[in-house]
Amino acid sequence: MNKRWCLVVCLVLLVGLFGLSSLFSAGVTVLKVGASPTPHAEILAVIKPLLAQEGIELEIIEFQDYVQPNLALAEGELDANFFQHIPYLEQFAQDHRLALTYIAKVHIEPMGVYSKKITSLAELKDRAVVAVPNDPTNCGRALLLLEQAQLIELRKGVGLAATELDIVKNPKKLQVKPLEAAQLPRILAEVDLAVINTNYALPAQLVPTRDALLIEGSESPYANVLAVREKDKNDPALQKLAKALNSSEVKAYLLENYQGDIVPAF
Repeated sequence: MNKRWCLVVCLVLLVGLFGLSSLFSAGVTVLKVGASPTPHAEILAVIKPLLAQEGIELEIIEFQDYVQPNLALAEGELDANFFQHIPYLEQFAQDHRLALTYIAKVHIEPMGVYSKKITSLAELKDRAVVAVPNDPTNCGRALLLLEQAQLIELRKGVGLAATELDIVKNPKKLQVKPLEAAQLPRILAEVDLAVINTNYALPAQLVPTRDALLIEGSESPYANVLAVREKDKNDPALQKLAKALNSSEVKAYLLENYQGDIVPAF
């Protein structure tokens, strides 16, 4: 068999083993990204065409749990993951001693401030009753939102661990009442303000982008993020992925498809 026929035979064998696309994929970067099915994998699907234009093939790998995606990322089985908010990522990385970080905030399921009695926070009267969730995570989150509105001031450095006992300035002498989070929509008419999680607001026909007097924005510590290994945070392909997740196409998709229960964090 001459050299030409040897070359043809080898080519046929390679096509059979790996497929034609694999043979001619030079210059294409493949990114493996772990994600929860909803909404994270859905959002990633939106940007696949954008990345293809950049020479990046996005492979979306779905996970049903919140442990394996970070472990798989740390072990190099994934290039990035997209399923978690910042506090979870930071705590998981600390607990498991993993060198993980994030390079893009994408969306939040926003906590909002609602009222049946006023239409603007400027109308809030002295000694108004303000209901907040009583569980440790969401109480601090709600108080930070009230601080953002300049209604209260919290003890410096307390962060998400804040409770009503950490309020150091309360110029309107607001009566802050921690209650079970699920009860807040039901007692909304009985208080002046209530700070409500989206998962409880929506069943009560409250839509954050329409009804909240104030909602968490891009500064929310609960933004869902694109996580990567610390050593890869400046990788050009991953930076393009981050840019695509913060694109106008993704913003429009979030606003049009999730009807206020998920909003952009960028």
